Amino acid sequence: MSRAPLSLEELRAAVAAGKLDTVVLALVDMQGRLQGKRFHAPFFLDQVVENGSEGCNYLLAVDVDMNTVGGYAMSSWERGYGDFAMVPDLETLRRVPWQPGTAMLLADLAWLDGSGPVAASPRQILRRQLDRLAAHGLTAYAGTELEFVLYRDSYEDAWRRGYRELTPANQYNVDYSLLGTARVEPLLRRIRTEMAGAGLTPESAKGECNLGQHEIAFRYDEAVACADHHVIYKNGAKEIAAQEGMSLTFMAKPNAREGNSCHIHFSLRDADGRSAMLGDGPAHLSVTGQRVLAGLLDTMREFSLMFAPNINSYKRYQPGSFAPTALRWGTDNRTCALRLVGHGQGMRVENRVPGADVNPYLAIAALVAGAVHGIERELELGPECTGNAYDDPAAERVPGTLRDALELWESSTIARAVFGDGVHAHYANQASVELKAFDAAVTDWELTRGFERL
Repeated sequence: MSRAPLSLEELRAAVAAGKLDTVVLALVDMQGRLQGKRFHAPFFLDQVVENGSEGCNYLLAVDVDMNTVGGYAMSSWERGYGDFAMVPDLETLRRVPWQPGTAMLLADLAWLDGSGPVAASPRQILRRQLDRLAAHGLTAYAGTELEFVLYRDSYEDAWRRGYRELTPANQYNVDYSLLGTARVEPLLRRIRTEMAGAGLTPESAKGECNLGQHEIAFRYDEAVACADHHVIYKNGAKEIAAQEGMSLTFMAKPNAREGNSCHIHFSLRDADGRSAMLGDGPAHLSVTGQRVLAGLLDTMREFSLMFAPNINSYKRYQPGSFAPTALRWGTDNRTCALRLVGHGQGMRVENRVPGADVNPYLAIAALVAGAVHGIERELELGPECTGNAYDDPAAERVPGTLRDALELWESSTIARAVFGDGVHAHYANQASVELKAFDAAVTDWELTRGFERL
């Protein structure tokens, strides 16, 4: 569906006319963040287009605070923290309307010795799973729905306050409220229109339940393009909010109220571009569609690290919260982890497990891997849940903590087989690093309960 919103020839013309002077080359790190460099546009055209650039390989081996940490085979003090190649993907070239005179594009990562792509790179992980799917004559499409909580405090003020006592953009639940969302429509409108100017396709914006919580939805696309749009939007929305003196967070659970979800809509098409999931079976599913859902459910617990990568991710999963706890499927049933939605060729499955802190490449890769698992094993789909899945005593559950998810990942023969030993170990280490950091931290909860009274 997607094509480059800005061609190389159009970039050359805009630079020559003085309309663009900066080109951002960005890679996607383990956390799903954009890292990279800003280039003077003439230098980018003269040198980087043909030769690419380099970045320190620790960018796929650090924690959220950019601390160097041990346990990664590909990057360490012992290996000298060398570079990998940043290879420009010209299909992702686009203008950045919220930054004057700027264009951007994403980079794929490769080893400088010519040995091939960096296997632990999120984009490469997704591509590998898509190649496995293509062997079955199928193409994956996805759409992500990111929620965020918006505050009237700047990021700098939020930092100085320790992220406490911030002022949400709305003082009450504005779920679907046109009156309530109008209070922040100038910012929401700017985000929508400027993302459209960057080549994304905004569909709608709506309020959500938490105070100051909103969602902007974008049109689905082929899997890699969907993930590309996700990270560009997420980074850009933060930049635009900052320019307006505000801040927004995609934390999965920023406070005790409703968390920020990232529901992922997922479907498969055959070689003729027709839905491979639509058929005459239960809930209008084809045999392939049934096997896909069965595979997703069969791998969901073992692949939880790909859907919920942080300590905070697991605090979303509360009964009656619209965040799923039961690994069941149902037609238009928001109590299930997998909600079947859409009609005819638009039929798709909505995975409600990921939070807004998810790395979209890893999550979609896990969906593709689960789908292929179901297809290759010819798994049978269990019965549909037509009631409240939260109350289903027989249902398997989403893991309750990152520690539980790590244990499932480490013991998973499926995860090791489909993602490869190197990737499996790499992302297990990422979770271990987060757990060690959290275990060593002294929290506000501990101080409040223990400073005086213990």
